[in-house]
Amino acid sequence: MRDIQHFINGSAFTGASGRFGDVFNPNTGEVQARVQLASEAEVARAIAAAQGAFEGWSSTNPQRRARVLFEFKRLVEANMDSLAELLSSEHGKVIADSKGDIQRGLEVIEFACGIPHALKGEYTWGAGPGIDVYSMRQPLGVVAGITPFNFPAMIPMWMFGVAIAVGNTFVLKPSERDPSVPVRLAELMMEAGAPAGVLNVIHGDKVAVDAILTHPDVHAISFVGSSDIAHYVYHTGAAHGKRVQAMGGAKNHGIVLPDADMDQVVRDLTGAAFGSAGERCMALPVVVPVGEKTADTLRERLVAEIPSLKVGISTDADAHYGPVVTAQHRARVTGWIDKGVEEGAELVIDGRDFSLQGYENGYFIGPSLFDHVRPEMASYREEIFGPVLQIVRATSFEEALSLPSRHQYGNGVAIFTQNGRAARDFAARVQVGMVGINVPIPVPVAYHTFGGWKRSAFGDINQHGMEGVRFWTRTKTVTARWPDSELEHTDSSFVIPTMR
Repeated sequence: MRDIQHFINGSAFTGASGRFGDVFNPNTGEVQARVQLASEAEVARAIAAAQGAFEGWSSTNPQRRARVLFEFKRLVEANMDSLAELLSSEHGKVIADSKGDIQRGLEVIEFACGIPHALKGEYTWGAGPGIDVYSMRQPLGVVAGITPFNFPAMIPMWMFGVAIAVGNTFVLKPSERDPSVPVRLAELMMEAGAPAGVLNVIHGDKVAVDAILTHPDVHAISFVGSSDIAHYVYHTGAAHGKRVQAMGGAKNHGIVLPDADMDQVVRDLTGAAFGSAGERCMALPVVVPVGEKTADTLRERLVAEIPSLKVGISTDADAHYGPVVTAQHRARVTGWIDKGVEEGAELVIDGRDFSLQGYENGYFIGPSLFDHVRPEMASYREEIFGPVLQIVRATSFEEALSLPSRHQYGNGVAIFTQNGRAARDFAARVQVGMVGINVPIPVPVAYHTFGGWKRSAFGDINQHGMEGVRFWTRTKTVTARWPDSELEHTDSSFVIPTMR
């Protein structure tokens, strides 16, 4: 049995908590490893290692920090195949999808390689008589990331790439379901030249999370996970004086107007709804056709297209998607399908009984399609996070616009149309954080920013891009005067300064 250890102060660390979690192979249902679950003391050890590295790393000039990230990027690219295989073996997504997971994380690393420019402050010469004003962005200290199972490479790199680039040191608590890739990334960061303690990985459950949220030496926390836990992380961290961004769940909608290119819509929907077994916070699990004719046509096309999807093991190059991550998650998804049937939605395609020959114990679910889903149904209101697509019919553009706007989640939304005016109006009015126009999964490029609205995000600052630089730094503003003669001395030292 392989043991997955913590990574603290530049090397593997064997904890003494005596607690472990099982790491499964989702393709076979077998336990392939066990991961150590940290005690509060072990979390404190990782934070202390980061604290010890902070002074030296933060005083390293930004260009030298960027060079470490350049080398880290090169090493990740050189190890892409082995990283993707490792990721797929624990998560279940197919190899091509795992490579996409890693690549989207690397794009944020590429952005962070430009940190010398992004960190530049502002300067005003002559703001007053002999007075200059300037600002600088400074790192916070020890910061932390708590990441989910569905993107074990991308989301950690979204967080630690920018945080480390600006001069912080980092403690990462990845999901205990697929923890090996985050450890391997930390090893590569050390190989790239980062000093020991700059990036630490601690495994654990709620014990580790609470220890991070309450530790006085952790100054900022980034989280991605379910909305209930995001709400808990945000409030607990903020109550302990920390800066927190906590990204939660989603129920992304795809609006289909009558003039949409239906070939494109069907291709995009099948990929966005069923890719990665639907285990994406930016998946597209709800489609809203406008008008009965549009709905009937779309349903007919989906019924013809969905059976052609191939569900297979992670290493099957022809598979469109693989298993879900655990048996418990499979049971959760099938439970939501049961609930949809109970609520009166029409189950057009049922994937609950899918079984892959030779891998009957794997966590596979076939694609499922619902029609006539209504907004009051719990299966519509809540995130299913599996290969399930729901059709919610709308009679008008305004009704279609209102559905994602009124939903409790506001992560992403897409509209499919050839009408530029309608698309522009929709993008301006919809109450959702990220919008795609004929783009089914509107994850912004790394130099823009990622973040939802409503219960999809808690906190005021988004992930990566310049928003990430702002989150992981604090601004210091300096007002300076250098009087060079007695004539510049005044008796106004006790008067609040003005620029008159």
